[in-house]
Amino acid sequence: MASKFPSAEWLNDLHNNLNTDERYASVASKWEGDISLVIETDDRFPQTVTCYLDLWHGRSRAVEYVVPPDEKPAAFVISAPFSNWVRILEGNLNPIQAMATMKLKVRGNMAYIMRNVPTVLDFTRVAQETPHHV
Repeated sequence: MASKFPSAEWLNDLHNNLNTDERYASVASKWEGDISLVIETDDRFPQTVTCYLDLWHGRSRAVEYVVPPDEKPAAFVISAPFSNWVRILEGNLNPIQAMATMKLKVRGNMAYIMRNVPTVLDFTRVAQETPHHV
């Protein structure tokens, strides 16, 4: 059954999917860094929230759904309006292009992200395959 994006249920489903996906475990085996995904309000979504993921060597060690979106310290903070996140989940916006065009705003070591594009893309694949509705 699909969970509403974004929600604590969807984030927990993503956490479980990351931890059971062998391809992600392999591709992300060298990734070190937690991420806060900040889903900002827009005309389709009334409240900004943060989805925090502690990602380490192909595993999701912990997740936290934060409302209100208090600053959650993370190696990477990626923020965008809700509509841009939906476009990524639906496969209509490439996350690397979105970072380059500021449709996703990144705080953190962008050079590290660019050295790990396969990990970013495979994380996105797992997120896209996590059942959701908006």
